[in-house]
Amino acid sequence: MKKIEAIIKPFKLEEVKDALAEMGVEGMTVTEVKGFGRQKGHTEIYRGSEYTVDFLPKVKIEIVLSDDITEKAAAAIVAAAKTGKIGDGKVFIMPVEQAIRIRTDETGDKAV
Repeated sequence: MKKIEAIIKPFKLEEVKDALAEMGVEGMTVTEVKGFGRQKGHTEIYRGSEYTVDFLPKVKIEIVLSDDITEKAAAAIVAAAKTGKIGDGKVFIMPVEQAIRIRTDETGDKAV
């Protein structure tokens, strides 16, 4: 099993969700986060004063999948989230040792 963590622009969430649903991905965890990379934030003017916004709003998606569909899911996320502009985000893939469904005590791929 693998865990995919994707950090994307918030307005791309629905497109990514739909792309994963087409593949048969049934569940995900979505968190609103803030951060920056090469983008380094931007400057805004509020009530006549200029200030720097260092952390930009992003969305983090977490999914645990069986090994055989991980690469396809990551490719679907990249395709759906890409705008071609700076700040599109990142996808991280990590190994998962074990998963346990609390309700049924199922383990491994059955728990996912």
